[in-house]
Amino acid sequence: MAVRPGSRSGRKSGRGTAAVPHDAVHHPLFARVYARVSVSADLHGGIAAYREELLHGLSGRVLEIGAGNGLNFAHYPAAVSEVVAIEPERSLRALALRAAVRADVPVDVVPGAAEALPVKSEAYDAVVLSLVLCSVRNVERALAEARRVLRPGGELRFFEHGRGGGRWLALSQRAVDRTVWPLLFGNCHTSRDPLGSIRDAGFELGDHRRLMVPEKGLRVPSSPCVLGAARRPAHT
Repeated sequence: MAVRPGSRSGRKSGRGTAAVPHDAVHHPLFARVYARVSVSADLHGGIAAYREELLHGLSGRVLEIGAGNGLNFAHYPAAVSEVVAIEPERSLRALALRAAVRADVPVDVVPGAAEALPVKSEAYDAVVLSLVLCSVRNVERALAEARRVLRPGGELRFFEHGRGGGRWLALSQRAVDRTVWPLLFGNCHTSRDPLGSIRDAGFELGDHRRLMVPEKGLRVPSSPCVLGAARRPAHT
């Protein structure tokens, strides 16, 4: 275990650093609620198993975009040499720093926005997106940044919720996205299409599967999810 808040490996520094606000996102009330609900969902809702599947087999240098309170950190395999975890929300970033101390792999938690990652191009073997595309300001830009920082042939791992679940759930997704959902849940949108966006960003989709969270019981607009992998083409 190691946490290196001052690490600069693979990160921009000096005059060429893009200006990224330390608190690019600030949702303190949502952050407090999310910190509690996410831990409960991991322990009792089966999310921890999806995190394990998401990160299985990774190795080398990894960039995690939107690390939240750091619940993925405990699931990184030993073959991962370094994780740089980007989290723009101040309260969640503080919790992620605590989780990094307990991780079995080196984790460097830093501020930054998905649309302007403060890291060098082609510096990472893998990029991880975990329940983050729903809330970024610009999905296209965020995925372009993810592709930029991946080495050619590098892997994108994703676990995202989005559009799906049948006609009535799709209707409810569009309705809540136009009204209260983004306001209540930190700019979260339920009707985005993560698979289509990943494909449109120039990634080659690999194995992936659709699932419902929770698997049984009440379905909500955020229940339809997709879990899988894609690659930045080796020739670009």
